[in-house]
Amino acid sequence: MSIVVQAYRFALDPTAAQVAVFRSHCGAQRYAYNWGLALIKAALDQRRAEMSYGVADAEPTQSVTWSAYGLRKRWNQAKGVVAPWWAENSKEAYSSGLANLAAALGNWNASKKGARKGPKVRFPRFKGKRAGLSCRFTTGAFGLVDGDRRHVKLPRVGVIRTLESTRKLARHVSRGTARIRSATVTHQGGRWFCSFSVEIDRHDPAPARSNFVVGVDLGVTSLAVLSTGEVIPNPRHLDVALRRLRRSQRQAARRTGPDRRTLRAPSVRWRKTQARIARVHTAVADARRDGLHKLSTHLVRTHSVIVVEDLNVAGMLRNRRLARHIAGAAMGELRRQIEYKTGWAGGRVHLADRWYPSSKTCSDCGAVKAKPRLSVRTYNCDQCGHTLDRDLNAARNLAQLVAEIAGGMSSPSCGATRNEPDGNPCQTRTRRATGIATGRPGHQAGPTPHRKVAAHDTLSHVS
Repeated sequence: MSIVVQAYRFALDPTAAQVAVFRSHCGAQRYAYNWGLALIKAALDQRRAEMSYGVADAEPTQSVTWSAYGLRKRWNQAKGVVAPWWAENSKEAYSSGLANLAAALGNWNASKKGARKGPKVRFPRFKGKRAGLSCRFTTGAFGLVDGDRRHVKLPRVGVIRTLESTRKLARHVSRGTARIRSATVTHQGGRWFCSFSVEIDRHDPAPARSNFVVGVDLGVTSLAVLSTGEVIPNPRHLDVALRRLRRSQRQAARRTGPDRRTLRAPSVRWRKTQARIARVHTAVADARRDGLHKLSTHLVRTHSVIVVEDLNVAGMLRNRRLARHIAGAAMGELRRQIEYKTGWAGGRVHLADRWYPSSKTCSDCGAVKAKPRLSVRTYNCDQCGHTLDRDLNAARNLAQLVAEIAGGMSSPSCGATRNEPDGNPCQTRTRRATGIATGRPGHQAGPTPHRKVAAHDTLSHVS
């Protein structure tokens, strides 16, 4: 048993009056966000100007707190003047907008100081009317309707009908194994959704095969190839819908769209075409998400130890010839689902090092070949003559990696690099994080010399 926080999302079927209330609350959230951002930006600009003037004796402009509590306090003092209509919406609409602003400013400040991983986060920008519509409720009467599995309730909106049953969440709430913390209303693909953040006691079944290691090789030709020989085909949802999507986009190009320079309003036909395009993208995303959830659940419930590669998906997307196919496979999302689902089921996930040559190593003798071309889909070993499908060979190498390290043996990649240069001379490791994904010690200043891969450097345990 594990206590986790997960979301339950339900599609809504609101009336026209309820849609108007939704849009009013989402607009109120956007207004509060922009108001707080303008206040902080003006204070920062004033302090920056005072520092450039060199005025040391005068007292600088007082800074504005970035916390959600401080922003709400300033809003309550000024809302009667800047927004005399504030009483038309729930106070949660304004609080959620200011909370989002506080989180955005915190991420920007942490990224600027180097305390946040990942790419640099820029300063928050003002939200326009065409931004995503959302509103979060943390207090008030929200949740499920007693004795009704087709309706949910929200503050200032009332009871809204859902397009799907809420019985799964209702059973947990009735048993006392779930507690609804917040509700978020969003508008995506022409449809309104309500997401409940729930703290729930999960009782996931243990994997069917205990202490069974499986290697998962992700790709584009096949979505995943398992070391057991099972091949999961790539459904290519985007490619299937691409003809319809291109036709709608060409149709939208012939319509009269908006123009900010001349303040031209879009035509009704342009809006209808854009709504049709959004529905196509939503259908593709839903089908992809459904397939990934089914695959990740199957892997977690069948195998107790799963080995996947630490792929640089962001770098792979720079290949303009394969970017659309790589993005359509959603390799990063599949890995994310496997990681948190194994934590629920009590399994383990091992991440192979990003530079581990799983596709170049023979799964039979351990010899390493030079970098093969992507068009070569069969692995032929020059040492032992072993012939195997390229993806299956890589998946078996991943599975053997965990099995051999657990048994005290060395990795197949160690001592088997006589057929290729020691490492990739075009790559440097000066930006690798210490102790993450590889477990290696901190690097010294300057370029990192190439060395052979050690057994303990090839895996990182996640669970």
